Amino acid sequence: MFRKVIQNEEELRSITGVPSKLVKNKVIHYLDENCMGFMAKSPFLTMATADENGFCDVSPRGDQNGFVHILDEYHFIIPERPGNKRMDSMHNLLSNPHIGLIFFIPGLGETLRVNGRAEIIADEDLLERMAYKGKRPDLGIVVEVEECFIHCAKAFKRSGIWKPETWLKENERPSAVKILAEHVRQSDLDEEDVRQCLDRSYTARLY
Repeated sequence: MFRKVIQNEEELRSITGVPSKLVKNKVIHYLDENCMGFMAKSPFLTMATADENGFCDVSPRGDQNGFVHILDEYHFIIPERPGNKRMDSMHNLLSNPHIGLIFFIPGLGETLRVNGRAEIIADEDLLERMAYKGKRPDLGIVVEVEECFIHCAKAFKRSGIWKPETWLKENERPSAVKILAEHVRQSDLDEEDVRQCLDRSYTARLY
């Protein structure tokens, strides 16, 4: 199908070139004060995992600023709030502990990337520290840091994602309700049923 498929590092670098000294040397292997400060201001992250066969998932996590609980310069906990109970990321981590994270701060183009190894915990005393509105998470994901570094803002500048004037109007946006209803393909479940199900989940099961 494709005539020019890149097969090795040499072919890749012949097109892209090599990174600058700044980019090569930007990776650290622990959380310094700068990284901790970034995480303390971040209300949102994306989490990449893969199972033992390499099948991948990327899942969002979001909460109040600083919702990730930092234990020390090598460890932090991501609270597992109520979700849809698929547990794709959790299943992956049970067989493959490697994890990749990107932390976002609204309005800021640069992001913080953290790679490491993770395990799932149910320690009540630690989970209690992340309770919100009187409800603690049932589980937590402990990440042991192996790499962390700042990622540049080019993707955000190209996309204009933080600029409200670039956003689609409400009537131009894809309908998650319509998409979900069509994907489920259950004759006893129409769009209004799906809408009500989502609304209940968003109002009653955030925490």
